[in-house]
Amino acid sequence: MEHAVVEGESFSPDCSTLLMPALSIGNVGQLAVDLLVSSSRARRVAYLDEPSVLPCAGNDAFGPDAVGDLALALEAYESPSHRLAFIQQRSPIITGMVVSFAKNVANFISSIEKDHVVILSSLDSGKRRIIDASSDMQVYYLSSCNEDGSDPKCENLGWKKLEEYDPSQQRWKCLASLVEGGHLSEDMTGDPEEMTINDYYSSLPFAALFSACKAKGLKVTCVLCYCSEGDNMPESFQLAEAACKLVAQGPEQFHGNGSNGWTIPLSWKSVYGPPPDLSIF
Repeated sequence: MEHAVVEGESFSPDCSTLLMPALSIGNVGQLAVDLLVSSSRARRVAYLDEPSVLPCAGNDAFGPDAVGDLALALEAYESPSHRLAFIQQRSPIITGMVVSFAKNVANFISSIEKDHVVILSSLDSGKRRIIDASSDMQVYYLSSCNEDGSDPKCENLGWKKLEEYDPSQQRWKCLASLVEGGHLSEDMTGDPEEMTINDYYSSLPFAALFSACKAKGLKVTCVLCYCSEGDNMPESFQLAEAACKLVAQGPEQFHGNGSNGWTIPLSWKSVYGPPPDLSIF
């Protein structure tokens, strides 16, 4: 992965924790990172050039005004006052290149010497085995702290370990082998019609990023929630708040213009397009 540092900017060793999304259903991880970047008033420090990510360009995502400052597919941000770094991804990975993307990201993060990688992502609620009837969103996690993916710190936050993570299961072993430079052997491919529910989780981008970062010796935590397609802004607020708890940063420290200290990104105003022309009614 190549990167072009923004003029006058540089990567700060003080921003030792890096948060980034893993693309999935509902784009909750991307929305949460948008919210965190906007609310922490992080500055863009680099444009990232990754051949496995589809190119895209748009107007300034954070504002406060759309002044024509381009937002590209993959960018790095830092907030020195909160000691946080971010990578934002705005377009999908090319089919078949998820592992290559994950390896390149892990190599890049290792090269800029970040201590902790936090991956924010969502899971398809249709894949849930047990339906949680409570009104609050349940946060799930996966951590490199222990071989089974558990982490006492996450448990103390009331989160549940992703039960579907099993490093001894065939497809998780396959993924670990691929990110370490192995090849896809015939016994690893299996029959698509025989894929189990566990295979769904190991096929997602968060799993590849987790495995690649872990293989590089990085401390990595995935923060996950279930959702469906639709308006997932409420889930993004809750996922962003969960990330704040993990890195010991409260939203109220951001001093944003929204509720609980959040600053709503400018780009969110056009998520559903302009309002309808009232003359049609």
